[in-house]
Amino acid sequence: MSIKNTARLRRAKSTRAHIRVLNVPRLSVLRTGQHVYAQLFTADGSKVIASANTLQADVKDGLKNGKNTEAAAKVGKVIAERAKAAGIEKIAFDRSGYRYHGRIKALAEAAREGGLQF
Repeated sequence: MSIKNTARLRRAKSTRAHIRVLNVPRLSVLRTGQHVYAQLFTADGSKVIASANTLQADVKDGLKNGKNTEAAAKVGKVIAERAKAAGIEKIAFDRSGYRYHGRIKALAEAAREGGLQF
């Protein structure tokens, strides 16, 4: 495993330990070279409440590709809609050790605009 990825996983572990204390649902983000994924977990992390990614047909419509900030913003909007449909408004944002800029920031801001509080 690369040094960069090891450091990212270490940061993610630290963040998740802090989120666990908050006892609120967790919005976890995964960023790959081609796509963006988001999952909303229960407070204890045992169950996925909602998910969205750039591979799903309803998200993919109208996007040039799944690896830019526009695609990430659309994933954030969709995950916010699905979370509100499940009755969830207050969450903790788990950026999985990624820096808060670019696609991660676009997803977070779109989720906030969609009505999620974090």
